[in-house]
Amino acid sequence: MPPGAPSAPSGGLPKALIALEPPFDLDEFAGLLGQTTIRVQVPKEDLSEALRRVTDFMGFGIYVYAFSVRPAAADQLKKFVLELTRVDFSASRGDWVPFQDRGRSESPFGPDDKK
Repeated sequence: MPPGAPSAPSGGLPKALIALEPPFDLDEFAGLLGQTTIRVQVPKEDLSEALRRVTDFMGFGIYVYAFSVRPAAADQLKKFVLELTRVDFSASRGDWVPFQDRGRSESPFGPDDKK
């Protein structure tokens, strides 16, 4: 060890003082779209782009989400919790209702088709 170099504490390497979490990745988030429920923490600077990607994805009309945004706990408005829940439109209720998976079908008219 060169003279004047700090010595390592006994027991090997020093303990990490800060645990770094991976940065938020908008492309990785967009890859989650299509799931029934999604819950992510989004940095303030990425929130508008994340919401834009959700609304663009819903523009296809196949997957529609009800979503909520709230500040992350004790984070001084640096991150927000974005929760998405897939919904379907109920003609009988005239409103959006929680999505219910009815299984897969070979029929182009869906799993309830009797043809």
